[in-house]
Amino acid sequence: MGEAGEEVVLYVYDLTGGMAKTLGQTLLQKNIEGIWHTAIIVFGKEYFFGSNGISICDPGTTALGNPLRTHSLGKTCLPEDVFQEYLRGLEQDTYSADKYNLLRHNCNNFSNEISQFLCGNSIPSYILDLPNEILNTPFGQQLAPILELFSNSIGIHPGVRRSGSDFESLNNDIDSARKQSALLEEKRNKLNEKLEKREKRKKKKKDKNKHLSDQFCIDSEPSSSRKYCDNRKKMSENGTNGVNNGVDRPATVIAENDAEDLERKELELKRKERDPPIVFPDTINVQNELERLVGLIDGRINPDDMQYVAELDQYMLENEGSWALGEGFLSFVGRLLNDDQLVSEVRETILNILAAGALKDDIILVLHQDRREHILMNYANGFDKLPLLEQLALTLFMCNLFENSSTSEWLLYISEWQLGSSSVSNIRVTTKVAVNSLLSEDKVLQDRGTALVHNLACKEVKTVVFDDVVVELAMAVLQYFNSKPNEEHSFRCMKSLARFCQISRQDVPQLVQMIGPPPSAFKGISNRIDEQIAEIQNYLR
Repeated sequence: MGEAGEEVVLYVYDLTGGMAKTLGQTLLQKNIEGIWHTAIIVFGKEYFFGSNGISICDPGTTALGNPLRTHSLGKTCLPEDVFQEYLRGLEQDTYSADKYNLLRHNCNNFSNEISQFLCGNSIPSYILDLPNEILNTPFGQQLAPILELFSNSIGIHPGVRRSGSDFESLNNDIDSARKQSALLEEKRNKLNEKLEKREKRKKKKKDKNKHLSDQFCIDSEPSSSRKYCDNRKKMSENGTNGVNNGVDRPATVIAENDAEDLERKELELKRKERDPPIVFPDTINVQNELERLVGLIDGRINPDDMQYVAELDQYMLENEGSWALGEGFLSFVGRLLNDDQLVSEVRETILNILAAGALKDDIILVLHQDRREHILMNYANGFDKLPLLEQLALTLFMCNLFENSSTSEWLLYISEWQLGSSSVSNIRVTTKVAVNSLLSEDKVLQDRGTALVHNLACKEVKTVVFDDVVVELAMAVLQYFNSKPNEEHSFRCMKSLARFCQISRQDVPQLVQMIGPPPSAFKGISNRIDEQIAEIQNYLR
């Protein structure tokens, strides 16, 4: 199963130029094929991490020459500007030059993190496991200084550090090339018209929200609520969430970026026309939920945390970008979700607000901030123990994440982490939520369960993503059929079962025949269900 997007490739180099095969047996008493340096190739450039920080160059032009081998890691539907923004965050923190360590925090760790961000896949384990193999040998530490010499040789030349004027010059060259496209020029003109209309709508909505917020602040007595309102007003007046670099982006650059977004959204629209995801855009009144949240947590949390409510207000009601949400926002969400001293309504309310935010295409940047702590997915993993209203809010959040390709792919990441004594991943947690919802006795939760299963089945990803969960999903669908669902729910599940048969052509058809009920029992309910039954029967023997 393929999906349009940008190819992501891993370049693998041997830092020793073949010497590892000889030195390995002599110094380490074991065979080592190479000392690996890796780089990610995407959007026509090679990205790698070394003692000079994150660098960029044309593919295959480092001092190491051509790669020894390459691995295809998958495809990404993330736009390049989102990727560049993500890199800017990494080079300021986790992957700054001073954080480089040859054996513990190196180019391969960087490549693995970028691969997971772009397409949800890890790089091969033989690369990641090599440092531990070396350090676990008696002479491993003696080899480290030699390797340092090799690694320093690929530092900054001919790669260019992402920060500084050279990188800005590279971006300017890219912009100049884009301007030469006649097609882009035509789209730019159309987008300028849309931008003018959007700015008018945005200003009108902002004025309305400011009036409502001011009135809300007047009526609110507690001091922490007033602090939330004061923060919100300051952010609104600054227009930059307290950050101002004094540089205005030219309208042409904005238009060009929007043109790229338009092209990406056109591809996404074609996919949605084939298999539109089931989302719930009109379920939540964000302003009511924000006011409810303030009432529930006022005086019960650290007053400084009210700034995050103000940031959430600006992101959700004033349509500011995800930049409005500070670095500590997800930690704030984690405190709300995991504080037993807070009532369940707090968790329900913050999840409802996030469910509305899940429809925004830049929410992916917030989700990727959770790549280490797994705050959202660790909470969701306990789905079967949550109160019903929290379950409803969580399923709404997950369903709405299918509105955009990048956020839906986040739900399907297969990279595992340890939670207690269990290994979990995004795809396993998503499957757990879908199955438990589908088999619930609550009708609304069942509705969202059928939506989740449908969205999972119709998502165009590599078959390997579903290897561990497709049988579990198919069994849940077959069990759900025994509850005599209505036509809409029957269609969603029958369509899902047809896709699962396509993904796992042996196991799922065998389940259908062994467990039942037979799909033919649903014939005659509607033409569209009959079409899906015919698809399933093609796989039955």
